Amino acid sequence: MSLESYCANIVDRINTGVLILDLDYNIVMWNRFLQVHSNKSTENVIDKSVFDVFPELPRRWFERKLSSVIELNTQSFCSWEQRHHLFELPHTRPITTDSVYMAQNCTFLPVLDDSKITNICLLIEDVTDVYHYQTKLNTVLEQLALSNRIDGLTQIFNRKHWEECLAKEFSRARRYDHGLALIMFDLDCFKLLNDTFGHQGGDKVLIKVASLVQTLLRACDIFGRYGGEEFAIILPETDLTGALDVAERVRRSIAEMIVEFQDEIIHASVSVGVAVINPADTRYEDLISNTDIALYKAKNAGRNKVFAINELDEFV
Repeated sequence: MSLESYCANIVDRINTGVLILDLDYNIVMWNRFLQVHSNKSTENVIDKSVFDVFPELPRRWFERKLSSVIELNTQSFCSWEQRHHLFELPHTRPITTDSVYMAQNCTFLPVLDDSKITNICLLIEDVTDVYHYQTKLNTVLEQLALSNRIDGLTQIFNRKHWEECLAKEFSRARRYDHGLALIMFDLDCFKLLNDTFGHQGGDKVLIKVASLVQTLLRACDIFGRYGGEEFAIILPETDLTGALDVAERVRRSIAEMIVEFQDEIIHASVSVGVAVINPADTRYEDLISNTDIALYKAKNAGRNKVFAINELDEFV
């Protein structure tokens, strides 16, 4: 057997697609891998334009890719992460993916004869398994990252992530001299509620409060569980009047809220503290401290109330 026959035999047995084009993008050779996966006969492929045989190819992109290989006389590469696939070749893997076509890594190689490029060879590798498991890994990593930001019970931001957001918003407000307001509210007599209805009842109230308050906020507002029965809302680009309006809506909506638990009706109320960024605040913790003072003022005044500290550290 000649060396050419050996090579042809090997090319037909490898588990990679081999496609050779002339400089006019006509197919001059392909291997059995492509024949089997494309379900096309060789006589209907050889000497035909690659764009006629594979009309799904992104023609302008593909031509630019081949032109660069010819002009620079160097190989090029396209991974499945850049384009899931170039050729619509069904994969045969016994796994479930979100595509019926195999994910592909494609290598473009110049073929030279006497130092002159005569053809371009495409190597098409089936990387469906890699794509599938990388996609699953990315999903798990995204879920893990989300779980590190979300409070498990209420499904709003946890304290750590919420404080990170506040630090960024505080810095941005200081840098651009923008308004920033903070609301903190606490469920009134929550220990008594837990003692009366048990922790499951208390948890249901916390979940309902979180869900209700989310419906009252803008997309840019940042809502989190600060700890236990205490919640906090960051209001970017908001002055005291706007923050008080939001705080009152929160207080009123929760006071009107009904939670059904084991044939019982649970009513709840919150005390709300509000503060806005002022010239004396040098750290975001100062804004938290001022809001916390307003919150305890609301509690000491009889609960189910809203108190605020304005830019001059005066209660309103």
